[in-house]
Amino acid sequence: MNVVLVGYRGTGKSAVAKLLGNALGLEVVSLDEELVKKAGKVIPEVVEERGWPGFRDLEEEIVRTFAARDGLVIDCGGGVIERENNFACLRAAGPVVWLKASPEKIVERIGGDNQRPSLTGTKSFTDEVVEVLERRTPLYERISHHGVDTDSMSVEQVAARIQELLA
Repeated sequence: MNVVLVGYRGTGKSAVAKLLGNALGLEVVSLDEELVKKAGKVIPEVVEERGWPGFRDLEEEIVRTFAARDGLVIDCGGGVIERENNFACLRAAGPVVWLKASPEKIVERIGGDNQRPSLTGTKSFTDEVVEVLERRTPLYERISHHGVDTDSMSVEQVAARIQELLA
């Protein structure tokens, strides 16, 4: 069995994945970390070199690799839902849990993160979060089997809630 975590950055996927992995006895895999390993570059450099389409191509390859394995908590990058080919692959890998957060909470949590290039190029960080969430929310809804709102929950509470949903 795998558990797949999706959601915008700053919703708690990485921290929750570690707790879930420990609780369920599953290996934790960060698709973003695997992408960085494979590319030999940090994400902003990959995007600068290949553009977003090239980044998404590499991400799709990594999704296929890890979705085919078993016994994982798969921590997906926030934009994994930007590619239709990832939908069936991830849904078949195991239950997909969408970690949700309000734009305000996301900005509060990751406002200082400089490891990701801009997704819109011209907007303020807050406006970018709002715009991208608006576009991605229907995609997160479509891919997920379950959703958990992380705004007012600790990482431990989110992990416990997911375990309840999976039971």
